[in-house]
Amino acid sequence: MADDERVPTPGPTIGHFLPGGAGDQPDPVPVGTPRTALTPAEAVNRRQLGLGKARPVGAEVDPSLRKAAPQPSDPEYRGFGAPPAAPLAGAPVTPLQGGRQIGGARPVGWNTMPTRTGLPQFDTQAPQLKGPRRFSHPIVGLLSALALIVVAGGAFSGYKVIDSYDRTVANPLTRPTVRPSEKPVPAPPPPTVTKTVQPVPDAVRLQKNGLYAVGKLASVNCALPKVKPDSKTNVLRFYQAVLPCLHETWEPLVLKAGYPFRQPKLVLATKTRSGACTGQSTDWVAYYCGADETMTMKWEQTVKYYKEDPVTAVNLLTTIAHEYSHHVQLLTNILISSASQEGWAKNKAAELEWSRRLELQADCLGAVFLSANKKALDLQGERLRFWVYASKNGGDDPKKDRDHGSRKSAEYWATRGFATADPASCNTYTAPAAKVS
Repeated sequence: MADDERVPTPGPTIGHFLPGGAGDQPDPVPVGTPRTALTPAEAVNRRQLGLGKARPVGAEVDPSLRKAAPQPSDPEYRGFGAPPAAPLAGAPVTPLQGGRQIGGARPVGWNTMPTRTGLPQFDTQAPQLKGPRRFSHPIVGLLSALALIVVAGGAFSGYKVIDSYDRTVANPLTRPTVRPSEKPVPAPPPPTVTKTVQPVPDAVRLQKNGLYAVGKLASVNCALPKVKPDSKTNVLRFYQAVLPCLHETWEPLVLKAGYPFRQPKLVLATKTRSGACTGQSTDWVAYYCGADETMTMKWEQTVKYYKEDPVTAVNLLTTIAHEYSHHVQLLTNILISSASQEGWAKNKAAELEWSRRLELQADCLGAVFLSANKKALDLQGERLRFWVYASKNGGDDPKKDRDHGSRKSAEYWATRGFATADPASCNTYTAPAAKVS
């Protein structure tokens, strides 16, 4: 084909399109223009592409063109699986040895292999960044108005709550009911303080008891019962009529001695009676049980003697005064200490002596009571003479256990108590053994 002929150049094939090449734009060279000359546009394109003069392809080829020159490297592109960029100057370099990586598997935090997808250097256009959402002026004004309304409403509600609380405190809906008839609640009692009290020896209770320091007994408003003890019922009524006189006489003295006072109980003996003290012998007239603080009286023999001679009613006074004296001994701890010493006795004789000291003191205390109230109980004349006779002829049966005292001892302590009317004269626990035989 001659150079001066103008033949249209065919379009570019797939994979061979380059900017500024054939087919990029219509050829402005007029027909007949030699191809050795370049148009100004072609000269510019050749300079941009770095191409030299066209050389004919022939047998003689420049040896430097036989081997393709390396393409200029892109500093932003490392390709797939390419090694990392060279380290900075002066940085230590660890030589690669073998096929394993030093230090094991790559830890978390290292960067992963790059890809073309989503990277800006492979996009033809800059990424579009979405700006912040903007509201129109009417919407902004509406939201501001709503916020002001909410804040104003909250402030108004808080003011209402505070004002309502102040008015409730000043004027409560309910007021405490005050009843003038109600008594004020008493103050709680003081706390109980436990104090360790040293035990009192038996000898002190028996020989130095506070009962001996109360002084003489005073006469109380007593009267001889008008009841005739001629039956079981009347015997009980007779004893019950004397009990108040005994209570009024002994209560202030027991309290003065420093002990609490309690009234004893009184019952008549029956064949079926059961109580804390059982198994007593059958030759007794009465007995006192400290376990239940009860005086038990027989009545059959009393009724028999009264029917024979009414003066024997004095025996009822002597009997109940003696048993009540055992109750006084219990209240002042004399009974328990005497029983304790009796239990520690080494032999039968010592045991009986402790029993006699207790019984003879009861005889004396009974006589103290009768002496203090002899006028009120009409214990004078024939009645007094009978009492003296009974005191001289009482005491233990010589053929049985000597647990109450001989006739001589019984007469001594009864006469002593009646003459003084003072419990101090009844301290049998400091008396010699001959006085409590």
